[in-house]
This record gives sequence, C-alpha cells and structure tokens, in this order.
Amino acid sequence: MAGLDDDTPIPTALTLHRKSRVLEIAFGEDRQYSLPFEFLRVYSPSAEVRGHGVGQETLQVGKRDVELLDIEPVGHYAVKLVFSDGHDSGLYSWDYLHMLATQHDTLWQQYLDRLAEAGASRDPADNPPPAPKHGCGHKH
Repeated sequence: MAGLDDDTPIPTALTLHRKSRVLEIAFGEDRQYSLPFEFLRVYSPSAEVRGHGVGQETLQVGKRDVELLDIEPVGHYAVKLVFSDGHDSGLYSWDYLHMLATQHDTLWQQYLDRLAEAGASRDPADNPPPAPKHGCGHKH
C-alpha cells in the first residue's frame, strides 16, 4: 500500500448513497466517481479476497445484494469499509480507491468474465455456501 506522497490522489469527499447502493468519491471538483457496493466488496484489498500473491485470489460470488454499512477512517491514508456480509478487513488506501474509480469499467468486466468462467453468479441464492472445513486435517 502506498503512503502519502505528491502523487497520491486524496479524496475531497466520500458520500455513501444507501438507496442507490453506491459510494461517491470526489477527487477535486472535476473528478467524481460512483462505485457500487458490490464492486467495492468483490475488489476488497484484503488478503481474504486478494490472497498473498498473484494467482491466490478468491473469486467473490453472490455479492449482488451486499450493503456498505460503515466507512471508518484509517489515519490520513485510507478507509476501512464495513459490509453487511461481515467483511471488514480491507484497507482501501487513497491510491487504491483512485485506481478502482478510474479502472471501474475494465475491472467490472474482468469480474463478470471470471464469474462466467467459474459458472458462478452474483446472486446469493445461486451460490450454495462452501462445505465446512475440517480444521485438524484428519479424515473423518
């Protein structure tokens, strides 16, 4: 995660629109973006979603109805977003939010393509919960 430097775009406003389910982000008066809650959730910068390296990402399925419940500031460089599915471990740095905003269309299409390739859905009802994991590694 980048720190604050001269090139870090810093939001001038974050506005939560619960009814339309978007987070509006302004970077100055002339650059405003609306990012859907679902998009923010499936592109969470958390290790749970992104893994710890290339190829370790976990495809997020069934997130169409996810709500953004809270935005918590983290220092002067990021926010933590709290989602209705319990996810709250991603720190969205200013540069990461700017990247999501400016590359939204491309990233969204990549996500839809990955869902289609996996035969998965954005709808929660179409995705059964994962099988429970056996914690100790022994066969039962």
